[in-house]
Amino acid sequence: MNVSKKPELLMPAGSLPVLKVAVIYGADAVYIGGEAFSLRANAHNFSLPEMKEGIEFAHAHGVKVYVTANILAHNEDLESARAYFNDLKGIGVDALIISDPGIFELAKEILPEVDIHISTQANNTNYGTYKFWHALGAKRVVSARELSLAEIAQLRKEIPEDMEIETFVHGAMCISYSGRCLLSAYMTGRSANMGDCTHPCRWKYSLMEETRPGEYFPVEENDRGTYIFNSKDLCMIEHLPEMIEAGIDSLKVEGRMKSALYVASVGRTYRMAIDDYFQSPELYRSRVDFYKQEISKCTFREYTTGFFFGKPNDSAQIYTDNTYNKEWVYLGMATTDKKTFEGREYVGLEQKNKFSVGDIVEVMKPGGENLELKALDMRDDEGARIESCPHPKQHFYVDLGQDLDEYDIIRTHALNP
Repeated sequence: MNVSKKPELLMPAGSLPVLKVAVIYGADAVYIGGEAFSLRANAHNFSLPEMKEGIEFAHAHGVKVYVTANILAHNEDLESARAYFNDLKGIGVDALIISDPGIFELAKEILPEVDIHISTQANNTNYGTYKFWHALGAKRVVSARELSLAEIAQLRKEIPEDMEIETFVHGAMCISYSGRCLLSAYMTGRSANMGDCTHPCRWKYSLMEETRPGEYFPVEENDRGTYIFNSKDLCMIEHLPEMIEAGIDSLKVEGRMKSALYVASVGRTYRMAIDDYFQSPELYRSRVDFYKQEISKCTFREYTTGFFFGKPNDSAQIYTDNTYNKEWVYLGMATTDKKTFEGREYVGLEQKNKFSVGDIVEVMKPGGENLELKALDMRDDEGARIESCPHPKQHFYVDLGQDLDEYDIIRTHALNP
């Protein structure tokens, strides 16, 4: 890879509305799941018509769409996969993300014109594995999360120049190697490797001796708590130069089950950071504190750099609880639905969280600007004045004293009165 070339920013989308947000807020590519063969069963995922609409929207903005088909398949899955790939013909999918060799062969047979990317689920930890998949026709391999930047840099030197490396740059970490976890299936009957993980790594555990049933002893590494499997989230916003120098072609953000606010906040921040770095490394370094502030304006766990600078130690875990930090609240997103009342323009919103007349809110714009505005007035669908929007998903109109553009996101600090 030529390190003067910008890496791709690859964002997740669990639904059509979130795909559009990812595109507008800076993604170069978006990865999505269909209603089958996708390792996120609880994401909304895409019906075929939604997938077509999403691909058309993305392509109109110069953004690629990759479709996940990364289950570890059983015999009964193969014919269904054949039918699924036939359904994907002609809708413009840019790449398929696959981990299973049998699924890989079906994709090559049925969709020979579509690039294949090898999922991190395939446990890609060495350059021999990359060469193996390249010889079979794969365009890209997603590196295992357990690789260091030094290992990735060595890998880059050993593989063919046209073989692309995709690496996670941000998002949740898994206690199991490359996400291949058996805890969920064993404890709840819901398999992580079939897209239905219950995240038992976030639960609190005790120890019970088998001859003393019912006597529970806390499992403690120290006096801070018992959440021994609960990893911090990955965040490499401070280390983009090192990732670029390692030869990574695509920087991937985890989170196909995340909200539009999460995707917008994280995507916009990495977009700004990448662009700033390629404009001027000094500019990038001068804005690191700003990036860290912006990327935390959504739900997140504490952050870690994962395996990139060596094997994680006890500082990479959260021992005290299994909750997210939520310092900012998603209020709504501006649409083209606008009305004029008494000569003033109001923008239509669907309530995500309650706010009231007089509240100070922040408007997040895709280009990087944040506006602090005041909610001057609110109206219901009939035009009657209301003091707040108390009902979940309530549709209403708000005057913020300034015109808003479609996809502008309204948010507020969680500590605001």
